[in-house]
Amino acid sequence: MTVPRAGWACALAWLLALAVLPWWLGAPLLLAIGTGLLVAPDRLHGHARLLRLSLRWGLPGVSFAVQRALGGDAFAWAMAWLGALVGYTLLAGLEAWLDRGLREPLDQPDVRDWPELALAPIGPAATFIELQPPRWIEGDCPDPRGGAACWTDGRFRFADGSVVKAEQARGSFSPDGRWFAAAARGGLVLLDRDRRRRYRLRGWTLCGWHDGPWLARGEGPARAWREVLGQRGS
Repeated sequence: MTVPRAGWACALAWLLALAVLPWWLGAPLLLAIGTGLLVAPDRLHGHARLLRLSLRWGLPGVSFAVQRALGGDAFAWAMAWLGALVGYTLLAGLEAWLDRGLREPLDQPDVRDWPELALAPIGPAATFIELQPPRWIEGDCPDPRGGAACWTDGRFRFADGSVVKAEQARGSFSPDGRWFAAAARGGLVLLDRDRRRRYRLRGWTLCGWHDGPWLARGEGPARAWREVLGQRGS
């Protein structure tokens, strides 16, 4: 996570402000930001980058305020450095937890290699897949298997008793009815009805259906659900 040039001045101003404030004001403020990111990551998704930067740049300021409050001697500097070390260790753990849904399995092949392999003299034969575009429906969604997924009280309810919580009343069934996708803040929620499993995918969008959902993140290529969810079986 890099800071754009336009943000350097704001970052330095934030650092200096926490360095000037008493540590017993700056430390609880950073703790509140970290707690908010920990307990409500979906609500703060749109501001997560700014809040994480404020933690990174705020820790040095609070550390300086601590050493200033302790008198500025060698002991004070040692305690400030120790506090900064502990703070950045906790921050690294927090960011790893927040990014847990973005990490991809190490054994996954990079799909960008497949065009090169298809053109090579020896390699897998190229195949063309035509995706059926998702049909998003607001509110109650007719179920291809009969009945409907009814939207009520912030969730979709199915005839078999299954429930999918979502922030938006937009849903889409796969043509065979096995999969259901619900639009959520910052991503989507997938329900595998045959296995009765739910997956919340932050930052992913539904591209279409072909033997299950195909998904993409940002401007990246579409990927089959088995790759995204790390599964091999059907």
